[in-house]
Amino acid sequence: MSAVLQDPKTQAPAGVVVTKTLPGQEQLLSNAALAFLADLHRRFDPIRQQRLQARIARQAEFDAGALPGFRADTADLRNQEWRVAELPTALLDRRVEITGPTDPKMVINALNSGASCYMADFEDSTAPTWDNLLTGQRALGKAVAGTLDWMAPDGSKHYTLKPFEQQAVLIVRPRGWHLDEKHVLVDGAPMSASLFDLGLFAFHNAKALAAKDRGPYFYLPKMQAMEEATLWDDVLTHIESTLGLNDGQMKVTVLIETLPAVFEMDEILHALRKRIAGLNCGRWDYIFSYLKTFRRHRDRVLPERAQVTMTQPFLKIYSELLIHTCHRRGAHAMGGMAAQVPIAGDEAANARAMERVRADKVREVGAGHDGTWVAHPALIPLAREVFDTWMLGAHQQFVLRNDVRAKSDAELRDALLKPSI
Repeated sequence: MSAVLQDPKTQAPAGVVVTKTLPGQEQLLSNAALAFLADLHRRFDPIRQQRLQARIARQAEFDAGALPGFRADTADLRNQEWRVAELPTALLDRRVEITGPTDPKMVINALNSGASCYMADFEDSTAPTWDNLLTGQRALGKAVAGTLDWMAPDGSKHYTLKPFEQQAVLIVRPRGWHLDEKHVLVDGAPMSASLFDLGLFAFHNAKALAAKDRGPYFYLPKMQAMEEATLWDDVLTHIESTLGLNDGQMKVTVLIETLPAVFEMDEILHALRKRIAGLNCGRWDYIFSYLKTFRRHRDRVLPERAQVTMTQPFLKIYSELLIHTCHRRGAHAMGGMAAQVPIAGDEAANARAMERVRADKVREVGAGHDGTWVAHPALIPLAREVFDTWMLGAHQQFVLRNDVRAKSDAELRDALLKPSI
């Protein structure tokens, strides 16, 4: 059994084992940090396991022929008029967000990029090796403290942070509920990767960010149901209490990137209403979720991916329903990812790629989105130009999309589920 720390005077809390040791990790995984993580695991992992079993049961129903739809037991909640808590100033204008992994060079470039926000990603864009995870946590901690820098291996360039006021707003994305962190065992079981990523970042940085009126802020991925959002709210409320933060201090944006979740957007907003800042169209994972949900439905096979664009009716209504739901409740409706990157050495191909990005961003802002994602710093000026032209204020929550609300639940369900390509 591996020791958690090299220093024999510093022992791990009872029942906690870290299965791999890297130089310097004791600064992140101190006795106090490990005790904090273990407490999160013991309090909330049993509920997480229940939620994951509910996913399995729901998928079995879909495999047997059932279709997703709006919940009957929450119809009153959807029909009532209510709004989420007021948004903090730092999250009012989110017109361009850049996403990327958490290595030091990326963190510096993203925070310095001129984007409104930077989603520091422990999920899809980070391979969850132990080295990557700890390097990312260390880099973000130094960024919060204002001490992060990076030297190119050949010494040719030294990267440093701009002044705090000029940096993008930091938003951290942990991994989803379905993933484990195999390097940390609590009472013999692997930790939830979600609790590890978010918990460790909050333990080291929440107070410093709160003092700067910068959250902390998080993107929450891969949710499928209201009950999973309720679990997140319970976790965050407990962390706030433990760390001495104000109730609701930690704000979140939820990615709607699974087919079941699109039918529970009101419910997810309500479950997180004291802390939610918006929902985001996670288009690529949403398309995957459509395929996975209907893996036994031969009548719902999608064509080649290039044809599955956001202008297709079943994806268009998905984004429009998200806009309507968010704006009705006082939350931001964030657009999806422009995954293109500049194409070096081929001006014609690069021009075509940039025109596709522009068309996608014009579609988003015209539909009523309050902001968008890009994956490369070179796309920030293009996306910002589009949103600056079409969206004159910090957001456009006044775009209520009542044309969507006029549809019945049955009409919306049919439109969301029908791959009419």
